[in-house]
Amino acid sequence: MAELLKIQSEVEEFLKEYVYRNSQAEENRQTESQAATRIQSWFRACKVRAYLSHLHKKAIIIQKIWRGFTARARFRQMVKAAYFIMKMNFYEEMAVRIQRRWRGFFVRKYIHNFYARKNYLDGLSRKNELVRRELDELEELQKKERDCLEMVKEQTTKFYKAHRLHHLLSTKQCPGVFNSPFRPSPHEMEQLLRQVKYQAPTRLAPRGRACLLGMPGPATSSFHGTLESPWMKNSKICCSSRLILPPIASKKQQGLFREPGEVWEQRVHCPDLTVHLQTSRSHLEEAQSQLRQQESMRLHRGTL
Repeated sequence: MAELLKIQSEVEEFLKEYVYRNSQAEENRQTESQAATRIQSWFRACKVRAYLSHLHKKAIIIQKIWRGFTARARFRQMVKAAYFIMKMNFYEEMAVRIQRRWRGFFVRKYIHNFYARKNYLDGLSRKNELVRRELDELEELQKKERDCLEMVKEQTTKFYKAHRLHHLLSTKQCPGVFNSPFRPSPHEMEQLLRQVKYQAPTRLAPRGRACLLGMPGPATSSFHGTLESPWMKNSKICCSSRLILPPIASKKQQGLFREPGEVWEQRVHCPDLTVHLQTSRSHLEEAQSQLRQQESMRLHRGTL
């Protein structure tokens, strides 16, 4: 009995030792399994990362090669387009030169005759010189006319002033204001006073514009020694002291009678000379024929 109890106690201790050792082995197995799993995961991760880095490097190489190829193709296309544009510009410039030469030759040969154009320009220059000469003559004639009118106006003013100052004429008993004994010769006004004959005024002259300007009016008596100009139409002044009747404006003179001033204006009248630049070749001949017609008309009017 004692041995049976001893064997049972040994069996229980053996079972306990077996369970303990199994639990320890299971714990060690789990620990080792976890360690192996961690080592495997790390190795696999390193392997995947190395493979991914290898793939990345190969992708970069492929992209670099492709991008270089596309850039070179694009650059070749750009160079080809630039060369084509340059070639077209060169061809266009050459075509423009050829067209310009041909059009110039065609126009000079078939449209505009160079020698006819040259003759036309020479005739036009001669005509311009003729017109300038005639204009210079007309200007000189007008200048002479103005000078003559100024001289007539000045002389008339002097005689009018001498007529007004006739009372200052010197005599044997009383020397005048303008006949100073200290002068070697008489004054110019003194000579004018000697030429003018005094006439008593019959009526007062109206103080018009002519009197304000210092010129004699239409009712003022004439002065001896005044000058007359062919350019002045109404140059004659009534010398009589009686009243002057107004002119009859409603009735004209009969016959071929004209005023001296009008006749003189027609004599010195010059045609309207204008220079027109035209492209017609016959313009010079037309202008010369027109000048001849105007000259004949002017001579015809002068004979009237």
